[in-house]
Amino acid sequence: MNIGWGELLVVFGVILLLVGARRLPEIGRSIGEAIREFQSALRGKSDKGDHHREKPRS
Repeated sequence: MNIGWGELLVVFGVILLLVGARRLPEIGRSIGEAIREFQSALRGKSDKGDHHREKPRS
């Protein structure tokens, strides 16, 4: 089952009608943050400490 451009446009149009154009950037941003958090969780605890480490002062 392949999804073509026509079906993607219909789905995007329905989402646009349901959510509204003003909220789409906010939703996209929150989805991106969720994906980044999920990927960092998959990498494991070894990468977790790197994000919270203080940068040395110059």
